[in-house]
Amino acid sequence: MDFHIYSKICLGKEWKKVEEKILSKVESLEKKIIDGILELVRIDSVETAPTPDAPFGPGVKKALEKALELGQRLGFCTVNLDNHIGYVEYGEGEDYVCAMGHVDVVPVGDGWKQPPFSGYMEDGVIYSRGVLDNKGPILTCLYGLYALKELGYEPKHRIRIIFGCDEESGFEDLHYYLKKEKPPLYGFTPDCKFPVVYAERGRALVRIKGKELEPFFAFVTEYFIGAKNTGDRLGIDFSHQEYGIMEMRGYKLGVEEGIPYFETALSYPAGHEIQEILEKITEKAKGLEVVLVQNYNPVVFDKDSQMVRALTECYETVTGQDGTPVTTTGGTYAKAMPGIVPFGPSFPGQKGIGHNPNEWMAVEDLMKNAKIYALGLYRLGSL
Repeated sequence: MDFHIYSKICLGKEWKKVEEKILSKVESLEKKIIDGILELVRIDSVETAPTPDAPFGPGVKKALEKALELGQRLGFCTVNLDNHIGYVEYGEGEDYVCAMGHVDVVPVGDGWKQPPFSGYMEDGVIYSRGVLDNKGPILTCLYGLYALKELGYEPKHRIRIIFGCDEESGFEDLHYYLKKEKPPLYGFTPDCKFPVVYAERGRALVRIKGKELEPFFAFVTEYFIGAKNTGDRLGIDFSHQEYGIMEMRGYKLGVEEGIPYFETALSYPAGHEIQEILEKITEKAKGLEVVLVQNYNPVVFDKDSQMVRALTECYETVTGQDGTPVTTTGGTYAKAMPGIVPFGPSFPGQKGIGHNPNEWMAVEDLMKNAKIYALGLYRLGSL
């Protein structure tokens, strides 16, 4: 029986045969996968000031062009949406499924043992800014799709690998994308952790402004200085059994048009509306102005949905580990792209790597990513 027949079957003995073919093909691509990742991580793509043809800076544009070039080398059609964002596409059909990652990276900081964009390898580990967050994982999706193409898989839906350019600074790339393209039927972003993340907490940026210095600094001192980061003094220490407790992060003092302000980012659990939180803060901030700068509501998916079940099975097949879906305190493209869930790339126990010096990812883990994502794209493309 050839692969075209296998590709129409997702369950039972025939699915196991398909699975074996896909995993074997991905395994054979290891050198190509690692070489491609090294090409991309050697590009400094920290966002800088925009230029007329580079909305997020020349480095990010260069990284996007490189990612699309890698897709073209593999025989895929590519689309560049005015250097805001781009994608590789395979298959036919009215609708599509996707993996969505990003090529922009956070600033490098100090403390690197080797130059941060060198793609330095030692003992089977790649050290480079962006190798985990998020160039390595999104390229494993690309090569996972390539494995399917090489095996002759004909998906029910088109499959896209989307390369974002502004994930670290505000999602303007995704907003631009959604003005030009419709959202996917299903998808995932390899920019969080395994197993499948079925829910993300809400993320808000709140600014408190005060024209009078004395009440402004009295408020900041009473409710933030030396206080827990749960917002208990403000009465916003909401908690949820699955999502955890409120977290306040990233405190910032500043001045805007001569008026001082205090800013904090809120990570809040599902079950509470941002308006409820703002009302609580406003009650305490008498005589001050409370401004909601930005908000992304909590994202929750049915743990028993066919998409979550399919991705869970792919994770369990490759790792042999329990794939019970989890929640996260972080924020990904799933906040703003309808229909997608966070899925990988970090495995249980791997924390504090992405935004730190000597960011790393083991070749073994990259190959596990490629296998999981190849199976995931196969399954989603067949739903």
